[in-house]
Amino acid sequence: MKFELRPSQERGGADRGWLKSFHYFTVPGFPAPVDSFGALQVINEDRVEPSKGFGLHGHREMEIFSYLVSGELYHKDSMGNVETLKRGDIQMTSAGTGIRHSEYNGNDEKQVHFLQIWAVPSQPGLTPKYFTRNFPDSDKVDNLVKVVAPVGSEGVNEEREGAGPVPIHSQVTVYATIVSPAKAVVHTLPDGTGEQRAYIHVPQTSGYNRSVAQGSRLKLNNDLEIAEGDGVFVWGQPGQQIRMENIGETPAEALIFDLA
Repeated sequence: MKFELRPSQERGGADRGWLKSFHYFTVPGFPAPVDSFGALQVINEDRVEPSKGFGLHGHREMEIFSYLVSGELYHKDSMGNVETLKRGDIQMTSAGTGIRHSEYNGNDEKQVHFLQIWAVPSQPGLTPKYFTRNFPDSDKVDNLVKVVAPVGSEGVNEEREGAGPVPIHSQVTVYATIVSPAKAVVHTLPDGTGEQRAYIHVPQTSGYNRSVAQGSRLKLNNDLEIAEGDGVFVWGQPGQQIRMENIGETPAEALIFDLA
């Protein structure tokens, strides 16, 4: 198994005052060292100031989801969906042939912190759809919870709100965890033909930091040490395992993306 660290301080980013954003992959107008990885096109770690946000704008031919770290995110779109998302919520927009939406900080006092993630759909011309799910922290503690999975895979339903992972029309499966100090979780790379790819992301839960990664710390397979803001590219064979051990003093939140 091979790990390649994407250090926190090497991310692209922007500070517009109302928006502080880190870019793990290239986005329009903001180049980054890596353009994509498998179907994964964008991971932006955004912090939006109170009552500020992204005005009405369009998307097409992309699977777009938001993972709420803290605060409140107000969403409104051309499909008629209006919703305020909070900690533990994941919102998925399957843009398909085209949608328009706006996203704002729904709180007039506190910042909202979330991950905005884009993936390339498995086929073009899909009918736009919208889904939400909630995954409480209690389920994630020292456990890997499947929060996003391809349409048609086991346990996935296409109800707007329902049980199980958020459906995605892409070859991306996402697991979320919160690892307690001195504890570990183990992820097994899925069955498939040939080499498998994965990506690990550690959100900056302890605060905004543009320098070397700090805060919660994890060790991968008794080898690579990572901290908040770091990302890791992974290559391995089906059935190989990634062990993530918390070697810090505070709980460590992380996402693992399986990418075909």
